Amino acid sequence: MRSTARPARPKLTAMASSDSAEGDDAPGADTYRNKPRRRGDELNDAIYAATLAELTESGYADLTMERVAARAKASKGSLYRRWPSRTELVVDAIRSHQPEHQVPDTGDLRADLLTLMGKVAASLEGARGEAVRGLAVEVTRNPELLRTLRAEVMDSAVPPMLEVLRRGAVRGVVRPAALTPLVAQVGPGLIRQHFMAYGSPVAGQFIADVVDQVVLPLVIAHADGDAPIAKAGSTPRP
Repeated sequence: MRSTARPARPKLTAMASSDSAEGDDAPGADTYRNKPRRRGDELNDAIYAATLAELTESGYADLTMERVAARAKASKGSLYRRWPSRTELVVDAIRSHQPEHQVPDTGDLRADLLTLMGKVAASLEGARGEAVRGLAVEVTRNPELLRTLRAEVMDSAVPPMLEVLRRGAVRGVVRPAALTPLVAQVGPGLIRQHFMAYGSPVAGQFIADVVDQVVLPLVIAHADGDAPIAKAGSTPRP
């Protein structure tokens, strides 16, 4: 027998439910009624995929829970039981497709920075990037959403950036004082700012300019406050 109790609505995280009443019961579902019902993670994944597909085709402004439900072949009620609004749904869809910024380690600071900045730019392409741009207005009215989006998107590149800089400091080409979250945010922040203003893809030349004209001058160690002690990425001779 189906449960009649309504689960508490989550604020920003998807709630995987095993309640059979939250499965594939969208209006017009007769064409697939005989298929096994999806529950929990399987249903959530279908909804996330549908959300990102709708964002790619229509953008955030035209995204509706009804269209997501229809594309995911799920009921509108099953969406609202998990996400009170499309904003929460989009945030969780972004989170579900959060890429891992693996730390490059070529032994060359500039090459590592270019690789990492390229990954930051690539993570903003497609439906995920469209969602980030669409939420730009929403975050001005929703502090909790801003905190979540900052953690999922804005700060995600800071740990790998700090690791790249730390390795450069070990080689003697990065000044130790540059190993701070504020410095680590500069490069990724400029990439995101460019994306928000101009969209994707972010040109490779712009990424190289950010690395060469901003990040490297900011972090390279200097012997006397004027000249770098070593060429970017190289190990200084004893």
